[in-house]
Amino acid sequence: MEKEQKRKQKEMKRFVQQINPLSVKQKAKIKGSSIWSNRSIYLMLLPALVLLGIFAYAPMYGVILAFKEYSPRAGIIGSNFIGLGNFETIFALDGFWTAFRNTIVINVLKLIFSFPASIILAVMLNAVKNKFFKNTLQTFVYLPHFVSWVVVSGLIFSLLDEKSGSIFNLFKSMGIELNVFTDGNQFLSLLVVSDIWKEVGWGAIIYLAALSGINADLYEAAEIDGANKFHQFFHITLPQLMPTISIMLILRVGGLIGGGFDQIFNLYNTTVYPVADVLDTFIYRNGIRNSQFALGTAVGLFENIANIVLLLSANRIVSFINRDDN
Repeated sequence: MEKEQKRKQKEMKRFVQQINPLSVKQKAKIKGSSIWSNRSIYLMLLPALVLLGIFAYAPMYGVILAFKEYSPRAGIIGSNFIGLGNFETIFALDGFWTAFRNTIVINVLKLIFSFPASIILAVMLNAVKNKFFKNTLQTFVYLPHFVSWVVVSGLIFSLLDEKSGSIFNLFKSMGIELNVFTDGNQFLSLLVVSDIWKEVGWGAIIYLAALSGINADLYEAAEIDGANKFHQFFHITLPQLMPTISIMLILRVGGLIGGGFDQIFNLYNTTVYPVADVLDTFIYRNGIRNSQFALGTAVGLFENIANIVLLLSANRIVSFINRDDN
């Protein structure tokens, strides 16, 4: 029986070799020659790979700090291993769960309002026919993305100043009292609005690229059939954008637990801690400022694992929905 199986395996191997006569060595040689012929491209890629290795992969060994009782004298490797002790400590802190809740609330609000805003802006810009006006408008909506949150926060503080702030005085003249930096709900609104203002233009770029790839004949055929702009959007534009929207949504959901440190750190204060303190600011205060590096690493590791789970779950759900639609 065993001899018969070996004979069949040899026959199958000969059959595969007849179909694909190239040996492993020949294939490796061809692959090597391909790499050598494109060596200039690989050389251009090399600096990026080196930077990625130095700043992204090399520091990853520091993750073991989350499982150790860190001592500066002993170092990361020499510190005592305590298993999940740091995780038990942070899970017992009320401040951690407050920051965890605030992180989800703020990111969900941004997902609900900021994510569609980029799509709407892209559709509106795509509808502009005058090329010069369109390019000018695009430049103006892209620019805020390149402004630091430090500068943006300074601008916000000036505009909402109780004495000389133009926006504060405008709302005051209309009988609306603003307490943005002391009222939790108003502060959350400020985070969402400022995020939209700063990032909506940058987020629209990918959708504009997708819109430019839609066949214009589809719109012409729809117009002949009597479809108005509203019908064209829902029956042509939106279905054509769905693959791009799905990918961007998956990536956005994969960042729900974390992010937004620069914005919140430069705008918040102790008064709005109950609604504004997020995991990243929690890590900064406890891990860096209070020198509890092991606890900070544990929170960061928890945050990344949670984001990976959300990313994979979102990908699975979107794939399932798209499969049912097809």
